[in-house]
Amino acid sequence: MDKVVGSAADAVADVADGATLAVGGFGLAGIPWFLIEALLEQGATDLSVVSNNCGVDGAGLGLLLGAHRIARVTASYVGENKEFARQYLAGELDVELTPQGTLAEKLRAGGAGIPAFYTPTGVGTQIAEGGLPWRYAADGSVALASPAKEVREFGGRRCVLEESITTDFALVRAAVGDRHGNLVFHSSARNFNPVVAMAGRTTVAEVERLVEPGQIDPDQVHLPGVYVQRVVVLTPEQATAKRIEKRTVTPAAPKEA
Repeated sequence: MDKVVGSAADAVADVADGATLAVGGFGLAGIPWFLIEALLEQGATDLSVVSNNCGVDGAGLGLLLGAHRIARVTASYVGENKEFARQYLAGELDVELTPQGTLAEKLRAGGAGIPAFYTPTGVGTQIAEGGLPWRYAADGSVALASPAKEVREFGGRRCVLEESITTDFALVRAAVGDRHGNLVFHSSARNFNPVVAMAGRTTVAEVERLVEPGQIDPDQVHLPGVYVQRVVVLTPEQATAKRIEKRTVTPAAPKEA
C-alpha cells in the first residue's frame, strides 16, 4: 500500500514514446512542476497531452512543447503560449480545442468508466458540426479537421455526444498526500487535478507534504488513493518554488509632501 517512490525521475521512468498523458493544473497554478521537468529529462517524445492548457513559453508543459516532445494537445485554452501558436499554425502540432467544462467532464467520465455522455455545450457550433482545424498544412490550409458529432434531443434540448478520456499516465500536484495516495489539493489547484488523476491508468502525484495514513480526516480527502499509483514527495524548497503566470499589482499611492 505504500505508494511513495524515491524520485520524480523514478516515477516517470516508464513513460514511453507515444504515450497519452493527462496533466493537472490551470495556467501555472497547481501544475506538477517537477514531474514535468523529470519527463523532459527522461526523453519521452511523440506524446499526446490532455490538459486545460499547455503551460507558457519556458514553463510547465511549455518545456516539453519547446523541446518538440508533444505531438498532440487536447486543451481548452492556449492563449499564453506563443510557441504553441507557432507550432499549431505551422502544422507541427495537432490541437483539439474543447470547451473547458466539457474537457473536465470528459476526464471525470473516463475515470468513472463512462464511455460517453451528452451535453448541450457546443450544439450549433463547429464542436458539433465538425470542421475545427486539428492540424494545418505547411501552406496554411487545413490538413485535418474535426468530424461531426452525434446530436440528439432530450427534453426539448439538443445535446451533442462527447466521448470520455482516459490516458496512459496522469501527472498531478497536491498540497498534502499520504502513503496510500489519498490527496488534498489547495484552493484553485483543485480545479483540474482531481479529474485528471481519475483519468490516468497510472497516476503520479507530487505532494508538497507527506503525512502517514490516517492523518488526513476522511472528510477532508479530495481524491481517494484508489486513483493514485505513485507518490513523489517534494523537498521544502521544491514545494515553495512556484512561478506566477501574470503578476498584477496596484501602483503605490504617491507619498504626501
